[in-house]
Amino acid sequence: MQPHTTRDGFLGARLVLTQPATGYRAGIDAVLLAAAVPARPGEAVLEVGLGTGAASLCLGARVPGLALTGLELQPAYAALARQNAAANGLSIEVIEGDVAAPPAALAGRAFDHVLMNPPYFDRAGGTAAADPGREAALGEAAPLGSWVATAARRLRPGGTLTAIQRAARLPDLVAACAGRLGSLLVLPVAPRDGREAKLVILAARKGGRAAFRLLSPLVLHAGDRHEADADSYRPEVRAILRDGAALPLGLR
Repeated sequence: MQPHTTRDGFLGARLVLTQPATGYRAGIDAVLLAAAVPARPGEAVLEVGLGTGAASLCLGARVPGLALTGLELQPAYAALARQNAAANGLSIEVIEGDVAAPPAALAGRAFDHVLMNPPYFDRAGGTAAADPGREAALGEAAPLGSWVATAARRLRPGGTLTAIQRAARLPDLVAACAGRLGSLLVLPVAPRDGREAKLVILAARKGGRAAFRLLSPLVLHAGDRHEADADSYRPEVRAILRDGAALPLGLR
């Protein structure tokens, strides 16, 4: 293990990933994102903002035979993604570069699916994180529109974008899709019954023409309050997080 890293289990420890002990650390967001990608064996998938590879590797563990590629700005995180793929017997092409100015290695390439977990916070109205890696992952440097534009350019006609983002940023995310992607579908993710959704998963299709759809929320935990340290995930959520089950959205 590298200094200042931890080894963390995902998908019921089917995957064990090395992550920074401080800084940006993948959690259930990455697993939910991977579960929502409607990929099939043999397809090509690009993750924009790869981090340590958690989302792409969760997807690769669920769907065999994918051609996985990831774009990551921070060299240290790109190195961990390569290490994590090798340690888990998975293959991923890791490309280092900026989403706002994609490198030549991506030019002219087309993918069946793009997934992304863009920075959650618009730093025009927030405070930067103390850790540089965490700040680069969570604090928006490249505008959200640049993330969506890069995704749309790299998708084949009919290809899909799947993104997870804070609910507060949903208007920005939808606006960024305008003129680039269609058939938008949004799944709110709420912590418990009766609580506001904190996250959303958005799916869209290049060239899609279906009407916008807002799905019923995915509720993560049983009960209306946290009453013990025990796992309180609903069975359908536990199946995603522990067993690698898919999260079908029904994108049209």
